[in-house]
Amino acid sequence: MTQKILAAHAGLDEVKAGQLIMANLDFVLGNDITSPVAINEFHKAGFSDVFDKEKVTMVMDHFAPNKDIKAATQCKQCREFCGEHSITHFYDVGDMGIEHALLPEKGLVGPGECIIGADSHTCTYGALGAFSTGVGSTDMCAGMARGKAWFKVPSAIKFNIIGRLPKYSTAKDVILHIIGMIGVDGALYRSMEFSGSGLKNLTMEDRLCMANMAIEAGAKNGIFAVDEVTLEYVKGRVDREFKIYEADEDAEYDEVYDIDLSKIKPTVSFPHLPENAKTFDEIEDVKIDQSVIGSCTNGRIEDLRAAAEILKGRKVAKNVRCIVIPATQAVYMQAMEEGLLKIFIEAGCAVSTPTCGPCLGGYMGILAKGERAVATTNRNFVGRMGHPESEVYLASPYVAAASAVTGKISQPSELV
Repeated sequence: MTQKILAAHAGLDEVKAGQLIMANLDFVLGNDITSPVAINEFHKAGFSDVFDKEKVTMVMDHFAPNKDIKAATQCKQCREFCGEHSITHFYDVGDMGIEHALLPEKGLVGPGECIIGADSHTCTYGALGAFSTGVGSTDMCAGMARGKAWFKVPSAIKFNIIGRLPKYSTAKDVILHIIGMIGVDGALYRSMEFSGSGLKNLTMEDRLCMANMAIEAGAKNGIFAVDEVTLEYVKGRVDREFKIYEADEDAEYDEVYDIDLSKIKPTVSFPHLPENAKTFDEIEDVKIDQSVIGSCTNGRIEDLRAAAEILKGRKVAKNVRCIVIPATQAVYMQAMEEGLLKIFIEAGCAVSTPTCGPCLGGYMGILAKGERAVATTNRNFVGRMGHPESEVYLASPYVAAASAVTGKISQPSELV
């Protein structure tokens, strides 16, 4: 799928793994951390305007609402640049969301498109059958100015999805299982392609979660076959023509893995790598200080519903901080209308405006030395959420909520 999309955007009949190409871009993304560097390079190179004001976006989500003077300065620089160049899709406090949840929600990315973003988790949009990948800020600069980017064509790994997930097992558990199986470099500069009969049992939220974490296996991108679930999601969102690319029946793959969803158990990735995946038959008591439910991986409405299902009528354990961060304003509003925010607040959670916040050690939940957090985020590297001697355990919203109640890493079935 990826090779077909790249060939089409390079104006070629076909491409081969390892081939260097120049591809036309459908969309270019930056955030409040990466965009200022791109803007500086834009000015340094003497560019006068962006290639298409409709196809460039900047989302103020990492340190917004601003946490300090430096963060405020960066957002101001982005705001002024987007104003000067009449960028249509500039998202600031009050209408922004976490970028990788916001763009699909607003229909800014669609099937068959070629998208770059100056953020490693740009691979999220592969859930829609797009080629999307993270790049550096200088690549973002060139993309903004010329609407093009260089790529080395990746080879592919196929994941044949079958079956249906059991209760309390989620797409987060699936991707943690896969990363645990192949390792953090198991898909290095390759495309992780997801297809199979079980795909129909994965919602768009599931797919967005899994594609988001393809980078945690070292992949260039993750991509899902387009099906009825995809088309239903983009209906009414993507208001332009798009093309669906399907892999040939005889497509070449470096490896093929069968993933039976029915066998997936609640999974936790231990510090300090996502590949350190364990199921609960391998986990002993791990006391926690904080639970974070949100991020571009697990801050969508399905995720908040899962957390609320566990937290309803219960209280967060003493000496545990539970922070809930809806991924977008629309998710925040829906959670309010469904009564989920009331459940969270009554349980003793803090509920935040949309932001990346603690995921990257930004703010809204930094860890002190020796503290442990269970989080629905996507990375648990050393110092990722604060002090280098703190620990982050990656898990699903079910597990994060259950752990907040018990004060230790727990599976939801323990509370039911």
